[in-house]
Amino acid sequence: MSVSVLILTLNEEANLPSCLESVSWCDDVVVLDSVSKDRTQDIARSNGARVVERPFDDWSTHQNWAVENIDFKHRWVYYCDADEIVPPELADEIMAVTSDTSRREVCYRLRFKNMLFGQWIKRSSMYPTWVARLWKVDKIRWQRGTNPIALVDGPEGRLKHHFLHYSFSKGMGPWFEKHNKYSQYEAVETVKELSRGKIDWSGLLRGDAYRQRFALKNLSFRLPCRPLFKFFFLYLLRGGFLEGRAGLTYCVLQAIYEEMIVAKVNEIRRRESGLST
Repeated sequence: MSVSVLILTLNEEANLPSCLESVSWCDDVVVLDSVSKDRTQDIARSNGARVVERPFDDWSTHQNWAVENIDFKHRWVYYCDADEIVPPELADEIMAVTSDTSRREVCYRLRFKNMLFGQWIKRSSMYPTWVARLWKVDKIRWQRGTNPIALVDGPEGRLKHHFLHYSFSKGMGPWFEKHNKYSQYEAVETVKELSRGKIDWSGLLRGDAYRQRFALKNLSFRLPCRPLFKFFFLYLLRGGFLEGRAGLTYCVLQAIYEEMIVAKVNEIRRRESGLST
C-alpha cells in the first residue's frame, strides 16, 4: 500500500458509508470533519477511519491545513468528498501509479461522472473537468476560497478512470443549502476578479482544459444576463437538452446558482459603496 485517503465531511451520515466502502482497499483513511452534528464521526470510526476535527472556513484554507497538519501514513494522498465513489478500476489505477517509483509525476488529475436521477449528466455538467485528486502531500497547495486552484510543485499526470459524484444524493433541499453557502464564496471571489480587471485571453484561447475553464469563468463574471447565458450555454450549446429531464433540471439549477452569485456580488458592491441592499 502506498496511498492514504482524505475525506472531507460535514453531516454526511447518509453518504459516508458508501464512500468508505469504496475506499476499503486503503489502510489509512482520514476523515477531516467540520464538526458534524449527526453520526458522521461515529460511522467513520466504526469503519476504521481516523477522524480529525476542524471547523470549516473556506476550501483552500481547509485543504492547506490538512496537508500541513495531518500525519498521513503515506506520502501519496487521494482526496475525495463523502458524496463520491471510487470504482474498483480507479482504485486499481491509483495503487498502480503510486507504487511505480519510476514515475516523475507528483500529482494526478481525474475526471468525474456527475450523477442526477440515476444517470450520468455528461453534456450539461461540462465534462470533462480535470480535478487534482491524487498528489504527494508535500507537493501541493491551494488558493481560492471555493473551487480552489491547485498549485503543484512538479509534473502532473492524468488518470484514465473516473470517480462518481452524487452531488444530489441528499435531495434538492440540502443541495440548495450547500450552494447558498458556495455562492457567497463565489461572490467574494468574483468581486476580487472584477477588481483586478484582467481576462486571461491566452488561457481562454490556447490554454489547457483546466486553465480554459477558469478563464471562461473569469470572462463570465463580466457578461450581462449571466444566469440566462449559463442556462443556454449548458442546455443548447453543450447539449443538455439531449439528457432529458435530468439535463433540464441540472441546467436550471446551474442558472439559479449563477443568479445567487450575481445577487450577492451586487450586495457586496453596494455595501462597499455605502449603499443599502
